[in-house]
Formats: sequence, structure tokens, C-alpha cells
Amino acid sequence: MPFSLFIALRYLKAKKRHRALSINTGISMIGVMFGVAALIATLAVMTGAMEEIRDKILGTNSHVVISHRGGGFGDYVALADRVQAHEQVRAATPFIYGQAMLTSEFGGQGVVLRGIDPMREGTVTDVERNLKIGNLEQLITGAAPGFDPEIMEIAEMGPVQPGIVLGKELALKLGALVGSTVNALSPGEEVGPMGVIPRIRAFTVVGIFDSGMFEYDSGLAYVSISAAQEFMGLGEKVTGIEVRVAEFDLAPQVALELRDTLSESFSVRDWREMNRNFFSALALEKAVMSVILTLIIVVAAFNIIGTLAMMVMEKGREVAILKALGATRGDILKVFTLIGLLIGAVGTALGFPLGLSICWVIQNTYELPGDVYYISQIPVHLVWSDALGVCAAAMLISLAAAVYPAWQAARTSPGDGLRYE
Repeated sequence: MPFSLFIALRYLKAKKRHRALSINTGISMIGVMFGVAALIATLAVMTGAMEEIRDKILGTNSHVVISHRGGGFGDYVALADRVQAHEQVRAATPFIYGQAMLTSEFGGQGVVLRGIDPMREGTVTDVERNLKIGNLEQLITGAAPGFDPEIMEIAEMGPVQPGIVLGKELALKLGALVGSTVNALSPGEEVGPMGVIPRIRAFTVVGIFDSGMFEYDSGLAYVSISAAQEFMGLGEKVTGIEVRVAEFDLAPQVALELRDTLSESFSVRDWREMNRNFFSALALEKAVMSVILTLIIVVAAFNIIGTLAMMVMEKGREVAILKALGATRGDILKVFTLIGLLIGAVGTALGFPLGLSICWVIQNTYELPGDVYYISQIPVHLVWSDALGVCAAAMLISLAAAVYPAWQAARTSPGDGLRYE
């Protein structure tokens, strides 16, 4: 064993007359342990939350959205084929976006009404996979009130109406089940004696989806493109083209390339740009929380400084004897630096598994109210580079805390240390 490490380990061993020093050493280790554990758990939760929300957003929205600056546009089939010719684009399909009021006998709710191509929507979003009841094909064929998707029959005879798919929370607010009828209201263009006459259209609920995000589940409904065009008076126009690329991280680059190939009348935005403020806020929160929790390790580092300062005073005679026997300043500096590093290493070694345990408990125990938060469970995703970075930071802080007391010990001369012995 190297001389410096041997002496450092001997100094760390508890002795009755140095009991207070041992207690301070243990407190320093515990401080580093809790700091490392808290920082690892926080980073894992923040990373998991960002990735979970990103997946929920990309499950309901496409990677890239192309829209016309003047509103609706026609000849969208040719545009979709042109966009899909890009080597990184996996699918492109038209959509219609609008707002409406949905009403039922149990109440009403303002919603975002999206017109989609049911046969191609599954290639750009996860709407089809999020369906809990029903299927998207009924958006094309429509259904009569009382339609039961389980037996694929019409339980009550009635006129066939366009189909509509509701979010889970929206269906609860409207008291709507599959087969129920809901009415959509939208401002019209005709003016009557009492003002603008609204457009009203009856739809049969043919499906209910659960995206996992309360915002979408409570305020989003899907209809077919043809039904949306008729209801909104768009004729043969659509609102835009939604695009899915090979990897979502490539969306900004693909959006930039598509923007260069399309005319200036089209707006091309990727998912990062459309949700920039939201993800910037999450990233800032993660950074601030990291800085705040790093202060726990810094506080523990101050305790390390105090512990080493006391140790230098307690071990003054021993340091003087070592120097008299031939130990150099560098040897003494290494001894006390290693003591600080050992305190930090033990605290880090204990804090790492504690942080992993906290992550497991959070992931498998706590649940969030869906009407308050975007997600129903606390997601945890431990990125090993973050965990290793926390451990490295703890070791560096411990090393920095040990430098000054070690330097003071290295300055001790044999004469000063043995003068009163």
C-alpha cells in the first residue's frame, strides 16, 4: 500500500481520544451521501418527466407540421406526396384544425376539432394505438346512434351520422358513450335576425382515446376530413400536412430542408419549435434544481474542511514526526488530500445506491392527479451519464475542500510540531 494512503487510512480510524473527530468525519460522509442521492433522484425524475411529456406530445402530434399562411389550401394530395419524397420522411397526411363547441344532454365543452384521414393517421401519430374503445374506420363510414363496436351492430335503428372520437376526460364531461350522439357548434357565415347563425352538426361517438395527458384527453376530438370540411365550410381545402420523420431528433433539420423547398406561403414547424417555451421551462427547472441540490454537497464539503482542519491540529505532533523522519511536503499534502477524497468517496459510494433506491420508490409508489398534472404517474429515467456526472462532481468538490487543510498541514515544520512535546 502506498505510504500516503496507509497514513490516511490510519488517521481515519476512530480512537477514543479522537471521538469528536470521528463523529465529524461521519457527518461529512452522510452529508455527501444525501447530496449525491438527492441530486441523482432529482435528475432522474426531471429527465423522466421531460421524456414522458415529449412522448405524449409526439403521440398526439406529428414531428413536423406544414400549414398555409393564408388558412386552408387545396391540392393537398400532391403536396403530401412531394413532402413524402424526402429521404427522412416516413409518412405525410393532411389534417384539418378547428375549434368547436360539443354539447350533449349532460352539458357542453369547447374543444379542438381535428379532421384526419383515418387510414393514414396511424402512420404519423399514436392516436390509433391510444384508442381504448372503438376504431378509426368508423370515422369514414359513420354510424347510427346506439352503435356497439364490440358486436359491430347497430343496436337502435336511426340515421347514419358522421363518427367522432372523443378523449376520455371529454367523454366523461359530456356523459358520452360509444353510440351516443353529440352536437358540434361552430360560428357560421350566414347572418340572421339574431346575428350570426352557428353551424350545427350531429355526430355519433365511435371511439374514445386515452393519450395520458389531461390537456388532450379533455379538449380534443377527431372526425374524418370530409366531415370536418363539410362542418367548417372548407370545401376541398385542408389546414395543413402533418409529417413523421425517421427520428424525432431529426425533425428540426427536416423542417429546415422542407422550408427551403416549399414556397413562402407555407409555414413549416417542428415539434421542438411548437413546444419551445414548454420544454425550455422544463430544462431551466432541471438546471436550477441541479444547482440548488448541489449546494447540499457543497455544505458537506465545508464540513470536510472543518474536519480536516481539526485533524491537522490534532495530528500536528504526528505530522512533525513524519517530517523529521523524512516525509516531504508533498507526502503530507497527499495524506490529507487523500483523507478528503476518501470521505467524499465513501459518501458517494453510499449515496449512489441510495439514489437508485429513491428512484425505485418514486416510480413504483407515487401517483399524480391527472386533472392537475400533465401525467398521471411520476416517470423516472436514470441517465447513467447524469449519475456518473453527479458522482464525479461530488469527488471534485471533496477534493477542492481538502486542498486548503492539506496545504496547511504540509507547511507544518518539525520544530513547530514538537516544540512543546
